[in-house]
Amino acid sequence: MTNAERKKLSIIVFSGDFDKLTAAFTLATGAAAVDYDVHLFFTFWGLDAIKQKRGRAFIGKDWLTRLFGFFMGGTAVAPVSRLNFFGASGKIFRALMRKNNVATLEELIDAAKELNVNMYACEMAMHILGLQKKDFIKEVKDVLGVATFLNISEGGRTLFI
Repeated sequence: MTNAERKKLSIIVFSGDFDKLTAAFTLATGAAAVDYDVHLFFTFWGLDAIKQKRGRAFIGKDWLTRLFGFFMGGTAVAPVSRLNFFGASGKIFRALMRKNNVATLEELIDAAKELNVNMYACEMAMHILGLQKKDFIKEVKDVLGVATFLNISEGGRTLFI
């Protein structure tokens, strides 16, 4: 099957919430596993999922962006969107996922890397948050503006999570 014939799924990852990141990576890896051309565009809080540092870190270009970087915290401390129980929900969900033999968020991210899911960082959000490409995992293919991502997404389905 040629690239022109492959089905395409593009996901705009706006949220840094544990459950929403899990949904985005579940859809991405599931689609990639059945030979979809998959593109993830991380913007604002979604950028947290592709940072090299998975825990809290003061990254950014000035004190305010470094403070945002610290509070975002990475996937290790990603909050659940509802009923976060003062930060314990992520740990509870991971335990339930392992108990039920379901891939954790970290395992889904690793699977996305192995399945060559295309990952992009939003240029505008990076500027606002004081981030640079070097702050992200090496699998981030490129830093893009919205217009370029829309061109890449053309002809497929696009989801916003």
